[in-house]
Amino acid sequence: MKTVIIDYGSGNLRSVYRAFERAAKDSVIDTSVIISDHANDILTADHIVLPGVGAFKDCYDGLKAKDGVFDALEQVVMLDKRPFFGICVGMQLLATIGIEHDGSQGLNWIEGEVRAIKPDDKALKIPHMGWNKLDFTNQNNSHPTLEGITIGDAGLHAYFVHSYQFEVKNSTESILTTDYGQKITAMVAKDNLIGTQFHPEKSQKLGLDLIANFLNWKP
Repeated sequence: MKTVIIDYGSGNLRSVYRAFERAAKDSVIDTSVIISDHANDILTADHIVLPGVGAFKDCYDGLKAKDGVFDALEQVVMLDKRPFFGICVGMQLLATIGIEHDGSQGLNWIEGEVRAIKPDDKALKIPHMGWNKLDFTNQNNSHPTLEGITIGDAGLHAYFVHSYQFEVKNSTESILTTDYGQKITAMVAKDNLIGTQFHPEKSQKLGLDLIANFLNWKP
């Protein structure tokens, strides 16, 4: 198998790469992990990872600017239905639109809008940064990539750093939330797509278990 982490000028690529390499090794998953901005690598990938750090529009424009990458993503993710994992802004790019500065369209693979976090408690600082527990959005709402991972009060915490959040139109596509003065979408999923607002590469055991599940996932 081949897992491609897309390099489009955004994201902490090396730490994502190391986490995927370690998860594959620890769980004895036969996949080669590469960082690439070449369309041909994406077209031959078994799993696709889209990280992202920074402004929504900058990330979207950076992705569109990479020669052939956008079309390759459309082919393998939307038509071939291969497993896709968006991380942080990489998850937010799945949305219809990002309401940041002048705004920007998104991939529109999961309907919704990305808007600024506005916690009810004005003492809470933005960006939201640090460790938070995860909760299921709906009762009995789980996902194959969460197999063996305890969610809720007894579960491990995940690491977040962001100022904007994904407001998902269809609540069934929001799998996990966290609380930061308001309910914030922490994980989305639809068909062969998953995305996390938290950083699995920085979330220690929880993150490595999630990555391993993703690499074993056959949607």
